[in-house]
Amino acid sequence: MAVVTELTVDVVLPCLNEAEALPWVLARIPAGWRALVVDNGSTDGSADIARSLGATVVPESRRGFGAACHAGLMAADAEYVCFCDCDASLDPVLLGGFVQAVAAGEADLVLGRRRPRARGAWPVHARAGNLALAGMLRRRTGLSLRDLGPLRAMRREALLRLELTDRRSGYPLQMVVRAADAGWRVRERDVPYLPRSGKSKVTGTWRGTWHAVRDMRAVLAEPAYVPAVPARTEGSGGTR
Repeated sequence: MAVVTELTVDVVLPCLNEAEALPWVLARIPAGWRALVVDNGSTDGSADIARSLGATVVPESRRGFGAACHAGLMAADAEYVCFCDCDASLDPVLLGGFVQAVAAGEADLVLGRRRPRARGAWPVHARAGNLALAGMLRRRTGLSLRDLGPLRAMRREALLRLELTDRRSGYPLQMVVRAADAGWRVRERDVPYLPRSGKSKVTGTWRGTWHAVRDMRAVLAEPAYVPAVPARTEGSGGTR
């Protein structure tokens, strides 16, 4: 089994006005990994704070969660790439076990299933939207996931081959859908979900939540993805 400290890993952190959360988040990045803070138009000095704490800042002027995530992916050059929200709701130190599972051949994509640790950490409307999407995902792909959590890890080159096109709220879902279509083994692990710092830019309101659901429904309506590179043959096709 590979030793996680010997692996090259980039962590993509989409960021829009997260000055308060950044010190905690960056302090929790595993030693030896590179933090890629993608500044999506912050006005609170987030980019300067990230630089001062040793992170690599990637500017992305196009607004949108998917645009920020993809800009980080394109800036990455490590063998493994991880994604984590930059609002202190998820602990990036847990990504060590995620990467270990991918490196050991136990999975191709590992997702964090969010488990709230405090009242209000996951608003009812956001949880309801997530459950609806999990059901739609199961019907579309057969994956029996209980969450579409933003804490995730995979091999960078494999992710690039999925040719993700969404640049809005559907990006995380498109990643999972295309991974399933490509025959990836998708696994999820329970992770504590903490009260976020500041207000969510996506699911902070019912309106934002259902706009995200609309974007993701469009992803689910896309034709099945046919990868240019054949899917791996070892193991099963996913969590089904």
